[in-house]
Amino acid sequence: MAIGERIKRIRTFRKMTQSQLGDAVGLSDVRIRQYELGNRTPKTDMIQQMAEALDCNYRSIDEPTLYAAEDVMFALFELDEHYDMPLYEVTDKENTDEKHICVGFNYSLMDDFLSEWMKKKQELATDKITKEEYFEWKIKWPHNNI
Repeated sequence: MAIGERIKRIRTFRKMTQSQLGDAVGLSDVRIRQYELGNRTPKTDMIQQMAEALDCNYRSIDEPTLYAAEDVMFALFELDEHYDMPLYEVTDKENTDEKHICVGFNYSLMDDFLSEWMKKKQELATDKITKEEYFEWKIKWPHNNI
């Protein structure tokens, strides 16, 4: 979801108008509308100001980089909005004292995609394919054999 859509979703959840949000951050309602429509993109300091005005974490507005754990969480929160993702506690097969939290998707196509990925990771782990072949598979995904 784009930044503008995130701003609008949180703003409407807070029952604020574009004008009220604009007043809170020193902008016009026209500028807020431009952000929400994706015609303009707010800079980091403006995203932080809007997050403060909307009483939310700025990461819930900003585009995630997926390299920080917090960004991954907000990306998962976004996915949960669309797929109603169940969470599972799973015991590690190799170390039964270790548990992991896993996410699922209530979407059969995602299950197909993830199953294909799991097979490739298993092939890599059992030396059926090389790291190079695995990388090649990822950069050429999706494949017709799903």
